[in-house]
Amino acid sequence: MDENNDDNLHSVRITARGQKAAIEIDGQRVEPGALSGYTVGHHEGEPPQVVLYSGEYVETAFEGLARLAVADMPDPGPAAAVFLAAIDAEELERAALARPDLGTGPHSLTQAMLIQLGEWARGL
Repeated sequence: MDENNDDNLHSVRITARGQKAAIEIDGQRVEPGALSGYTVGHHEGEPPQVVLYSGEYVETAFEGLARLAVADMPDPGPAAAVFLAAIDAEELERAALARPDLGTGPHSLTQAMLIQLGEWARGL
């Protein structure tokens, strides 16, 4: 069976606004909260592919003929461990103490370090 046959392709509409998106498959809306995310990919000569990531602790049901790939989100633990192992503690402390948003209250240095680590993780 040819999986790229037009009979196996279905209409997908994604309307994204800020951090939220409405997803319809063949005109049927996927319930909000049923998904934790999605990716859209397209390679030349092939139809686009939409991968839907089911939400955690949500019972998900899809009706219709849409060809879907439902995937689990990867465990972030191993990547986080590699990232943290590469951090120079002295550089982290220096960067956190130099932050203009460093507070003076309890746990301010820890909070500044966590914000700094988040920024480094995002490449900022």
